[in-house]
Amino acid sequence: MNLFDLSGKVAIVTGGNGGLGRGMAQGLAAAGADIVIAARNASKTAETAAAFREQYGVKVLEVQADVCQESDIQAMVADTLKVLGKVDILVNNAGINIRKQPDELTAAEWQSVVETNLSSTFLCSQAVYESMKQGGGGKIINNGSMFSIFGGSHVLAYAASKGGVVQLTKSLAVAWAKDNIQVNVILPGWLYTDLTRGAIEQLPELHDRVLQRTPQGRWGEPEDLAGTAVFLASKASDFVTGISLTVDGGYSIQAP
Repeated sequence: MNLFDLSGKVAIVTGGNGGLGRGMAQGLAAAGADIVIAARNASKTAETAAAFREQYGVKVLEVQADVCQESDIQAMVADTLKVLGKVDILVNNAGINIRKQPDELTAAEWQSVVETNLSSTFLCSQAVYESMKQGGGGKIINNGSMFSIFGGSHVLAYAASKGGVVQLTKSLAVAWAKDNIQVNVILPGWLYTDLTRGAIEQLPELHDRVLQRTPQGRWGEPEDLAGTAVFLASKASDFVTGISLTVDGGYSIQAP
């Protein structure tokens, strides 16, 4: 038995058309899962979907959705059930960051980050629950951050939202264990994405500081999350729930 085989499974990945989401979706597709890419940028989604179909030979459903809109989330799940028949795996990846000192952050900016990173994770999970329950179980993989465990003066809303994702993960894991739904959260370290490139532009010294603190001596790539996503989406993790799994090259264990 191949514990990591995802053939016949259906996975929704929010924000799956780029960055960390694409890296995780790539791993799931390589393991045989059909993929639903839910994101706002339709042209970027189409490019990613075409690449996955050609490279992995899986079905890919393209859904244009804003995860801050509950109606979009409901439509995303409805479209998935209509076209692919079920939901086995949900990857809550969509997220944003606004880098400002606490005294400079507006209420609207705070709300935007919290809604995108935390509220959407709850709403998407809630939206797939009934389908997973009826199907005999499922896997929910949430995307946290190093700022789920560290503070940062310039990432107040982001850190608060990502800390909330960890606690949400634990509570969902407890609530839905009876339905054979495992809920876990990945805490990525410093990986090259559009978000982190923006951070490097704002803080030029960040790149070298991360290298110095990371025992493996490099920044990560989105593909570094592929294997972790497959593990948490597969039978290999059937007795793993409510955990926070760091994928950071050792950054969080190295004293600064």
